Amino acid sequence: MGTMIKNLLALVASVVVVHISYLAYIRPQANKLIDAARAAGQAPPRDLTIILRDYEQEICIILLLWGAFLIVSKCLDIIRKERHLFNLDLYKEAEEHAIEISKESGGTDVSQKDILDGLDSLPKNLRDTALLSVLRAGLRRYLITGNVQNAADAIESGVEAFGSRIDAENSMIRYIIWAIPSIGFLGTVRGIGEALSQANQALSGDIGGMTGSLGVAFNSTLVALLISIVLMFMLHQLQRLQDGLLVDTQSYCEEILLNRISRVDEAA
Repeated sequence: MGTMIKNLLALVASVVVVHISYLAYIRPQANKLIDAARAAGQAPPRDLTIILRDYEQEICIILLLWGAFLIVSKCLDIIRKERHLFNLDLYKEAEEHAIEISKESGGTDVSQKDILDGLDSLPKNLRDTALLSVLRAGLRRYLITGNVQNAADAIESGVEAFGSRIDAENSMIRYIIWAIPSIGFLGTVRGIGEALSQANQALSGDIGGMTGSLGVAFNSTLVALLISIVLMFMLHQLQRLQDGLLVDTQSYCEEILLNRISRVDEAA
């Protein structure tokens, strides 16, 4: 719920910032340039404010900022909350914690169940990470079945489940990237429709209205395609981080957990 509220606030902030920018500068400056060009009997210049002035471009920029926020926040979550865990031996730390608790109670032996309890006692923000979730699932399966192969299967299934979850969480970003060219195409249709409605004026020699409408059509398509290219690049970087996280999670669990419980089986 907290993530959803944060994302909605980011959308509202994007709408407010972009709309204020349009009202305060982009549209007034574009209208000023267009009026000056018409007074001089010239075509409007290819200024950035003129290219961006229409409503379709405004919506595309809002979606650009929102989509960039979603992507960057996911990347930062992976870097800050996930990646540093691979530098720790979580199994060993849980084992040492269990040993300390056992000594305080007068015991000496530590079981795999005690180690799992140590992992389960970690803060919720750590337990929700891919690494801790898969590690706990593998150890829990081993405690239930007593079989190392079943633990390995649980690790593989956990990694696949997390991959599906990550893919589902990226669905809104993919929708935004799909929606932006569609909005640009709507601007194209609107501009061409306005241009056709002014065909009679063009036949009488006044082509200013038609060229302005065609400018709306081409500008909206140009802006939408450029924005979708930028967001698609950012999405690919996010997916690269996420795929690397899943691969490293499986390797970590196999190295840290499976090797340990295999030695426990051999010793038994």
